[in-house]
Amino acid sequence: MARLLQDPSKLHPSEWYTANNMQRASTESQKSRSECMIAESWRLVDEIEKTTQKTQSDVNKKLEQRREEIKFWKQELDNKLEEIVHETEILLTFKNRLERALEGCKEPLVIAQKCLLYRQRRVGIDLVHDEVEKELVKEAEVLRGIIALLGHTLEQTNEQIRQNRSAKYNLEMDLKDKFTALTIDDYCASLTNDTPHIIYADNAMKLEGNFVSPEDWIDFSNINVEKADKQRNNSLALKALIDSILSQAANDMRKQCEMVNTAFRNRIKEVKDAKHNLETLLAMVMDETASQEKNIAALKKAIADKEGPVKVAQTRLEVRNHRPNVELCYDTVHSSLMSEVKEITKNIQRQVEIMQEENLAYSELKGLSRRQLSLEEEIKVKENTLYIDEVLCMQMRESVYINNY
Repeated sequence: MARLLQDPSKLHPSEWYTANNMQRASTESQKSRSECMIAESWRLVDEIEKTTQKTQSDVNKKLEQRREEIKFWKQELDNKLEEIVHETEILLTFKNRLERALEGCKEPLVIAQKCLLYRQRRVGIDLVHDEVEKELVKEAEVLRGIIALLGHTLEQTNEQIRQNRSAKYNLEMDLKDKFTALTIDDYCASLTNDTPHIIYADNAMKLEGNFVSPEDWIDFSNINVEKADKQRNNSLALKALIDSILSQAANDMRKQCEMVNTAFRNRIKEVKDAKHNLETLLAMVMDETASQEKNIAALKKAIADKEGPVKVAQTRLEVRNHRPNVELCYDTVHSSLMSEVKEITKNIQRQVEIMQEENLAYSELKGLSRRQLSLEEEIKVKENTLYIDEVLCMQMRESVYINNY
């Protein structure tokens, strides 16, 4: 009966207590482990939070530093851009001065060449390589030299303007990139953990091949700044050179222009003096010609006055030679007639002499006429020279004005 009442599946009470104790111990162990894990988790969370905050704070500081660095270089680039733009604008005014100076050299050169051409129209003894022509040739050479120098300097100026614009372009492109980078970093600096629309970016950690080092980044802007400084310094030196060239060119042109004008004035005075002397000689020749013509007229009259007495005396002798017989007497009449004939013979000889004097007078008159023609021709030569030098050349040269460009 007792065997029937005992259930072989039932556990002993001691086992029950043991089981309960084990459950309690296991639970307490699990709880302890859980508490340790929770404590470790909170410690880790706290540590990660602090690390994250520190890292984010460091990133924010570096971002701020980067923004300041970009602002610094942006300001540098802005300053250099303003300087190079200012220098380029000034250089453009110098270019205009060079162009006006080149244009201003053309008229004096044309006038100098025209003067040389006009003076080829001088004739006779006046077609001489005088001081005026020497100075005109020198003036043309000076003007050609100045035109060549100004042309070369203008080419240099154009090239410098191109270099300035190239430096300006590089600065503008760098500034544009800096502005974009600063805008991006400003946006990044404004982001917080609570900013809406922030996202996970799967490819954010990839470093593309076009990344540059901070040193290269600084070098890039530094090169642009240095190039702008170099071109600015070149522009300053070129401006000083242009000022010097324009000043020297104007001085050289004025000096040579005055040398030519002085030579013209001296030559005109010489020609006028020569013309006056020739006119004085011409007046003397004309007076002498008039005197010689009066002399010839007097000689002709003297010859004419002897014709009557010669004919009368010869006629009387001839007639009385025909008296008949004893009437052909050598009387006082015949003696007187013979004396008259002798006298007439002497007069005939004198007449021959007078004729010779008349021929000499005509010869002298012809000589005086030739001298008069020669003097008149030479006076016309001088008048032609004066017209060329004083009217054509000097009046044309009055329009020459050398500006300070």
